[in-house]
Amino acid sequence: MKVAIIQEWLVTVGGSDKVVKAIYDVFPDADIFTLVAKKEICDELGIPWEKVHTSFIQKMPFGAKKHRAYLPLFPFAIEQFDLRGYDVVISSSHCVAKGVLTKEDQLHISYVHSPIRYVWDMYNEYLEESNLTEGLKSWLVRYLLHRIRKWDMLSSFRVDYYISNSDYVGRRIKETYRRDSVTIHPNIDISRFELCEDKQDYYLTSSRLVAYKKIDAVIEAFNQMPDKKLVVIGGGPNLEEYKKLAGPNVTVMGYQPFDVLKEKMQHAKAFVFAPDEDFGMIPIEAESCGTPVIAYGHGGSLETVSDGKTGLFFKEQTPEAIMEAVKHFESMGEQPFSPRVCREWAEGFSEERFKREIKEFVEQKYKEFKS
Repeated sequence: MKVAIIQEWLVTVGGSDKVVKAIYDVFPDADIFTLVAKKEICDELGIPWEKVHTSFIQKMPFGAKKHRAYLPLFPFAIEQFDLRGYDVVISSSHCVAKGVLTKEDQLHISYVHSPIRYVWDMYNEYLEESNLTEGLKSWLVRYLLHRIRKWDMLSSFRVDYYISNSDYVGRRIKETYRRDSVTIHPNIDISRFELCEDKQDYYLTSSRLVAYKKIDAVIEAFNQMPDKKLVVIGGGPNLEEYKKLAGPNVTVMGYQPFDVLKEKMQHAKAFVFAPDEDFGMIPIEAESCGTPVIAYGHGGSLETVSDGKTGLFFKEQTPEAIMEAVKHFESMGEQPFSPRVCREWAEGFSEERFKREIKEFVEQKYKEFKS
């Protein structure tokens, strides 16, 4: 069984990149095709550079560094890969990877992190956050996204089987493409996080500091609870704005190395998670440290946090709802959620589990395909 793995890009060490590495570990003889890649990132992930094949965008000016500027070319570029020599094609897709061209005697399985959010369910939010709601530039971008939306729908029929990274994404695949999927939660390397039962008197939130992560709502909630401490870790375009927003009981640390983040995560009273994510890995990382999670009760959080067992939910992404949830958490006692139970829950999302489930799914579908 000769395997090709398709990924949009390998330029950071993010969740989808770790999924690609895990799939490669399952099929170590596979070749990897991606629009653009950075050798140092592949080295960090442990993917041999000689196994990586890039598109013509790699050779464009600032191709790897400014690849998003070439978005109009992505559908065309992904279709240029020649995959005729492979029995199985596995795409890891949150943009265009699922659109590769295959033949009738090739099995294409797509692991979908999300249908393209900025052309489907977050279309209007994307335009607002990019200040593209009106004017000539707005209409040019709207037309471009319209073309990509049509291509995305057309290319959805090229996939034989869909795997979703959460039941939430599975429902969106059904809504967007009218296709069924099987959920296999992504791999979390919980071995990097150790259980810690020594909790201190502060709350933690961490993410890239962009608008949809709703870090501002968390900060505003704690501004109104001056007796409670909040630590914010993460870099991003809104860093300075959030530093100005923070009250004296809120510490905005900016980007921090992994060891600092882990230490803060281990000792936090609870982790506050406010975005509406497709899956969301960081709540599981917090739980693997024995730290409970206070999360927005929508999307992937409903699968990564066990209500009443490893944390609790708030129903709206507002400071008032977050305040109410924190106060409810504190009313439950000194340590309302067992650190060991949180850790045991997180172990259900392990890397070993992911690799086993992917291997079993691909081999079973290939056996059916060839019979």
